[in-house]
Amino acid sequence: MSDRRAHAERQGRRGETLALWYLRLSGWRVLARRAKTVRGEVDLVIRRGRTLCFVEVKWRSRAEDLGHAIDAYRLRRVAAAAQVLAARYQKPGDNLRIDVLLLAPGCWPRRITNAWQPGG
Repeated sequence: MSDRRAHAERQGRRGETLALWYLRLSGWRVLARRAKTVRGEVDLVIRRGRTLCFVEVKWRSRAEDLGHAIDAYRLRRVAAAAQVLAARYQKPGDNLRIDVLLLAPGCWPRRITNAWQPGG
């Protein structure tokens, strides 16, 4: 792995840790971190009450870059992995959703709630 890629990986893991604590402080229970499936990976699986949420975390070194951190392709991959993971974590009556949490130094986290809808 190149030095640049290794640095990006460390920053991404740091962002996931910050996201984890932010979500815990917001009342969410973290069920899994970096949940891998044959269809992809979900950064965080969280629950609050009857809501089961799959979270994609994006860390950027500059706040200006957050607007380009997530796109439909990445969301489709997260949705595919979430579909597999739902069988493991979903309880009857749960509401499922996919959120995106955008992080950059010196900024409050920006959360995109229900970022993915099937067919969108």
